[in-house]
Amino acid sequence: QRLQTAVERRVQLLGLSDAAARKDLCLALVDLSNPNEPRVAEINGDHMMYAASLPKIAILLGAFVEIERGRMTLDSETTGSLTRMIRNSSNEDATKMLNRVGKNRVNEILQSDRFRLYDPLLNGGLWVGKEYARGVAFNRDPIHHISHGATALQVARFYYMLDTQQLVNPKLTRVMKKMLGNPGIQHKFVKGLSNLPGVKIFRKSGTWQDWHADSAIVEARGGHRYILTALAKDPRGGEWLTELAASFHELIVPTTLAKR
Repeated sequence: QRLQTAVERRVQLLGLSDAAARKDLCLALVDLSNPNEPRVAEINGDHMMYAASLPKIAILLGAFVEIERGRMTLDSETTGSLTRMIRNSSNEDATKMLNRVGKNRVNEILQSDRFRLYDPLLNGGLWVGKEYARGVAFNRDPIHHISHGATALQVARFYYMLDTQQLVNPKLTRVMKKMLGNPGIQHKFVKGLSNLPGVKIFRKSGTWQDWHADSAIVEARGGHRYILTALAKDPRGGEWLTELAASFHELIVPTTLAKR
């Protein structure tokens, strides 16, 4: 409850309460510093929004599920393609990997009982219903009819399941996490945390017109770790996410540790 109150206070201090009230800002923060007792705070956590390139993490999951099943091979070409899709947000590689896994197969995996990363009972979640290329959507999500969608809490669940090795086996989990590391685009969360020493970020972001999204596992000094996800619809949304990342970091990592 204290984390929830603190998050709401930070949103208010940043002047974003009205955006949250309009559901133009959705976010989730999960403190993993004590892995046995994760603390969760959210605002509009189950509100599904257009998320641009963020749902490429769903294609990543689809690929690794098929690799684990022996239906795809993690060769150098596949590794390079998946890495570029995540770190550099390559649309060409995302479309290539989506088609290799199978367009309908990705959403089948997301909706499966094993993952439930898209769940009608939770107002949706991660969804990939269009190639990352010109053309029309092949399968918009059944509730909101969004082509590339996400909710903040379901994205946070993706990272929590990754962190606790519930997505794929430990060996493949390490490879997935490595692909999410060393971000190639220095904006939003990465920009907000760029001046803090000893911080490691494993992330995927998304941007299209006024839609801005970011998601990450953040590891900091002193054993502090957390998941942060946020989606915004506003021309200033990217700036919002930069400010939120810096502000929320202070809620998890003591100032004395953060600045060392």
